Amino acid sequence: MVRANGAVSLRELARVVQTSEVTVRRDVRALEAEGLLDRRHGGAVLPGGFSREPGYPQKTHLAAAEKSAIADLAATMVAEGDAIVVGAGTTTQELARRLARVPGLTVVTNSLLVAQALAHANRVEVVMTGGTLRGSNYALVGSGAEQSLQGLRVTRAFISGSGLSAERGLSTTNMLSASVDRALVNAAAEVVVLADHSKLGNDTMFQTVASEAITHLVTDEQATLVEPAARELDALADCGVQVQLAPLTPPTSSFPASSPQEAPRRPATFPGQRRGPVPVASGRR
Repeated sequence: MVRANGAVSLRELARVVQTSEVTVRRDVRALEAEGLLDRRHGGAVLPGGFSREPGYPQKTHLAAAEKSAIADLAATMVAEGDAIVVGAGTTTQELARRLARVPGLTVVTNSLLVAQALAHANRVEVVMTGGTLRGSNYALVGSGAEQSLQGLRVTRAFISGSGLSAERGLSTTNMLSASVDRALVNAAAEVVVLADHSKLGNDTMFQTVASEAITHLVTDEQATLVEPAARELDALADCGVQVQLAPLTPPTSSFPASSPQEAPRRPATFPGQRRGPVPVASGRR
């Protein structure tokens, strides 16, 4: 079943083999020890690259400058009084830190890290989903999280993932995380994907949102300098995705007293796309 579907839940395995989940869990543990599959919360997946992801401590050190630049630009897409959803991830956590100063903002999230970043923001209301805690990324997942999002409608969803390609869209390595991210996306009028250049062209196991359903991509300007990533930007733009390129902060340098300072760098856009910050949708939905 795992080989055929890529992943399977313990409940489904127990039903098929007509035994208890306790027995199935023990058998899955034994198969993992033999390298035949990888255990995940509530199920099992095929071993290998499509199912593996670094833990949160490792993720925080990956492309830190790029994530910061992306968060700076994405924050300009949020206005006073907006209602938005923010998914789990280290890039969305960076975004949340910048949203703490937006008055009248309502943020719905399944991420403990996003909620923590906004916990002391006096004028921001934080609404958390229900669900089961997934400790590797401090996110709430499962049916409880998905059910709490039913009937919700907000202006924008800000989500991240493990890979982004024009062919499959945004994807992630965990089945439960992908399911909750899809519920977040379904609650929003527009979908904004935050992905640094290292994720462009990567394809991981579980699709979150198809390319055609992505409204905006906010990535860093390095994406235009790396050939595989640049090709994906072209292809994503052809799918109708509005690509925004966040400039990386240049190193601090000294100027002679008589020399003029360099003008501040503005966010770049991919050729054919709108320049500058994306206008915020008018009206609450």
